[in-house]
Amino acid sequence: IGMTRAFYKRMQARGSGVILNVIGASGVRGDPAYIAGSVGNAALTSLTCTLGSEAPNHGVRILGISPGPVTTQRMVLRQQAAERLGDESRWQEFGVNFPFGRMAYPEEVASVAAFLVSPRASYVSGAVLNIDAGMSERHEWWPAPK
Repeated sequence: IGMTRAFYKRMQARGSGVILNVIGASGVRGDPAYIAGSVGNAALTSLTCTLGSEAPNHGVRILGISPGPVTTQRMVLRQQAAERLGDESRWQEFGVNFPFGRMAYPEEVASVAAFLVSPRASYVSGAVLNIDAGMSERHEWWPAPK
C-alpha cells in the first residue's frame, strides 16, 4: 500500500505509468487461519480498485492480480501438510483437486501480469483479476487430497 501511494505520486506528476499490485488470494476470500494477511490483502484490493478508478485522470493505470496457489518454492511449505499423507514429498498432490488438477504455473501468472502492464491493456485500470481458475468462487478454497 505504501509503495503504491509513493509511486503513484511520482507517476501522477509525470502523467504516465502503470502500477500492478500482486495481491494474495485471501483478499478475495478471507481465511480465518490467516486473518491479518486476509485483511491486508482486502485493503490492497480496495486501494487498487479505488485509486485505479481515478488514476486515468492523471495518465496512470493501477491494477492488480490475485493469484491462487502457484507451484513456487512457497508451496513446498505444504510439505508439512503432506506428512499427513505419510510422505512429505507428496506435497504436490494437494493440487490434484484444484481446477485442471493442478496449481497454477508461475509462467501463467507472469504472462497475465505482462499483458496487463503492456500497451495492449491500456484501457484497464481499477481492476483486480483473479488468476485461480475460478477457485475464489468455490465453496471449498483449499481442497485436500483424497
